[in-house]
Amino acid sequence: MQLLHRFRQDITGIEPPLRFNNPFYYLPHRLCVIAADELRAFLLADEAAAADAANGKMFGVLVVEDAKGGIGFLAAFSGLLAGRNMIDGFVPPVFNFLSPDGYFKREESEISSLNTKIRELETVCNSSSTDALKIAMEQELSAMRESMRKSKQRRDALRAAGNLTADEEAALIRESQFQKAELKRLTASWKMRIADSAKEQAPLEEELKNLKEERKQRSAALQEWLFMQFRMKNAIGEERTLLDIFSSSRGTLPPAGAGECAAPKLLQYAYLQGYKPLSMAEFWVGETPVHEIRRNGCFYGSCKSKCEPILSYMLQGLDVEENTLEKGGNITSLSVLFEDEYLVVVDKPSGVLSVPGIVGGMSVQQWLREKYLGTNELFVVHRLDMATSGILVAAKSIEVYKAMQQQFASRQVGKRYMALLDGVPACNSGVVELPLSSDYENRPLQRVDYETGKEAVTRYKIIDILDYEGKRTALVQFEPLTGRTHQLRVHAAHPCGLDAPIIGDALYGTVGERLMLHASELKFQHPVSGEVVEIVSKTPFGN
Repeated sequence: MQLLHRFRQDITGIEPPLRFNNPFYYLPHRLCVIAADELRAFLLADEAAAADAANGKMFGVLVVEDAKGGIGFLAAFSGLLAGRNMIDGFVPPVFNFLSPDGYFKREESEISSLNTKIRELETVCNSSSTDALKIAMEQELSAMRESMRKSKQRRDALRAAGNLTADEEAALIRESQFQKAELKRLTASWKMRIADSAKEQAPLEEELKNLKEERKQRSAALQEWLFMQFRMKNAIGEERTLLDIFSSSRGTLPPAGAGECAAPKLLQYAYLQGYKPLSMAEFWVGETPVHEIRRNGCFYGSCKSKCEPILSYMLQGLDVEENTLEKGGNITSLSVLFEDEYLVVVDKPSGVLSVPGIVGGMSVQQWLREKYLGTNELFVVHRLDMATSGILVAAKSIEVYKAMQQQFASRQVGKRYMALLDGVPACNSGVVELPLSSDYENRPLQRVDYETGKEAVTRYKIIDILDYEGKRTALVQFEPLTGRTHQLRVHAAHPCGLDAPIIGDALYGTVGERLMLHASELKFQHPVSGEVVEIVSKTPFGN
């Protein structure tokens, strides 16, 4: 089947993009949106693939120009779809490691055989385990000691009653001596059994150890071999293996599944066929996962853990847009809301970091130190996400900083946020309780984690129902009762929360002009005077 799809919809009049979009932060081009819609319709033709996609799957489209100047698009899915990595209409994998006669499958089969041997040997070792014998020994010896204790109590009672004859006293002594001797004999018998068992088991345990070491080495060698087979191309015409790409960029081995996401597969096929990449987008189809926030039909940036080093290399030679999320906002619009000799409270613009980071331009803390106060004795007390605007508190001494941090840590600070949601929650007010933990493979994303996540509680209330760009939206007031990273953003977007992402949330919803989240009210006790301080900032949206 021809893998370059021609648009069924008339795209006459739609100008192709001048620059290739940044894959990590972008507003999908109109051609990508059309391609995604047409791909969803095409997907329905394969029942097995459509059924699997309904459970949740990331897809991608790449709009390209062929040698004759014609425009079409390529399609891909991440990982496997219906247990397959090759499906008609989708670009092939960079390397087909699932080929039944290939080295990977043969070696994988050998490792599976090792796993079977290891399980069988573990069963044998466990059934004759010296540890099991030690437990049995202790149980039997404990039972004998308890019997001896009761016998002693009986003998003591007889002696206390008096009137024992010499023969009766001698019988009691013989009974005690016999029981002690029996305990020694039983202990010696058990120790001999355990020693014999350990002697018999030693070769088995050595064999088990050797099998596990062989499995470890062969698995590592196979994984390294696999990464060497992924030979990634870029727009300059260069070629490097995944092993080389990750080694040079991060000094690590690639994570499992690297090179199998939709974006690298799309670019690889385009380069191999001589197509010019114009624009790319990845989108989710199907159910939302339990832990991650992926909504049907929403576009997302490429993952950082697996794809950032790969795409950074593969895009070399293309004119790629900047990642405006990392560029930083305009700090000159920052204003001071409150100040005395101990504190300064500012209204942070969206797109500005609270404290210095790897990216993002000048932070609030830097600006206050360098441009406003001219001193390093200034410390931002808490954090607002880079994309969030609103009230931010800084202390003018380390003592005041520690006192204010203690108030935040002990939840004595009253906080309110305003947000404009992409939709309307089912209830007008309520409380969301979803525990959160870091999604280490996709930082800075957070995930709902019922097993190891930290408590996260948010009270909310709908203030108004508005029309925003032709859609019904809710203006919501949030009161976070805990202070977890991205708490309000996840609680808004997750299906078990409000099921309505904050507008402009590029991480958990869709890219927009800005994240419509604003820290609007803050109430705390002044760390020196003890007076209650209430700060209010006007919400810059939803009016």
